[in-house]
Amino acid sequence: MQAETIINSKMNGKMSSKITKIQNTASMGALLLDAGKISVRDAERIIALQKQNGMLFGDAAKELGLVTDDDIQKALSYQFDFPFLTGSEENISRELVAAYEPMSMQVEALRAVRGQLMLRWFDDIHKTLTLVSLSRGEGRSLMAANLAIVFSQLGERTLLIDADLRQPRQHTLFKLQSIYGLSDVLAGRADLTVITRIPAFRDLSILPAGTVPPNPVELISRGLKTCLQELQTQFDVILIDTPPAEQAIDAQIIASNCGGALLVVRQHKTRMNDLQLLKEALQDTGSQCLGVVLTDF
Repeated sequence: MQAETIINSKMNGKMSSKITKIQNTASMGALLLDAGKISVRDAERIIALQKQNGMLFGDAAKELGLVTDDDIQKALSYQFDFPFLTGSEENISRELVAAYEPMSMQVEALRAVRGQLMLRWFDDIHKTLTLVSLSRGEGRSLMAANLAIVFSQLGERTLLIDADLRQPRQHTLFKLQSIYGLSDVLAGRADLTVITRIPAFRDLSILPAGTVPPNPVELISRGLKTCLQELQTQFDVILIDTPPAEQAIDAQIIASNCGGALLVVRQHKTRMNDLQLLKEALQDTGSQCLGVVLTDF
């Protein structure tokens, strides 16, 4: 690797991220009350104990056995405008650590990748990025999904597109029910209203792959560029999951329409010579290789 910036972030790495934006000024009590976790009578008991012992509202509520740690963490996520899911929620796959374990070392590494991309790629001109891997099983789809979540947690209007029209996975990770998606949009069978908002993350939307077509290369070649041009007026960050490069030429075509690609490789699996050839193939299409993310999950 010579000219590009290498983002070599193992998913068990550690990096501090302490920029927090407070949007919701509702009190802890009001949030717990609105969520149905406590009643008005409960709130009165909590306030009495809070005043008596000089405790925080949440600590007093836990002391009385009225709420759990998950309830408190959920309320804090609203107060600090930092959405995530608690262990009791199963809205999306547990494999998406950015949604369930925002303080883990894995997610700190994801934030490090996000920070590099914000500094070196995403701006008013560059809004789309392709994630490319050589073969299946290298963590590309998980990386795309987790990155989409951490971008949305930053307040960026984020769209994740599943452009793997051969063996799509994002609809499974996000537990989507829609049968329509990108392939249907490109074929003129549906419009962009098939994009699904993820309720738990207000700035995150998903465009699933949709119907598995008999002609994925032709669909992508003739319609993706126009589709992306329209989407760039609606979103700040567009991440695109692709089929493995060794399986088909789809990833190279998609990357050429985005201008930038992030390579995803797996520790002890991807060969350096193969990675170099993939990098050169992407550059031949006019796509800039922004770096490499090394995964071990």
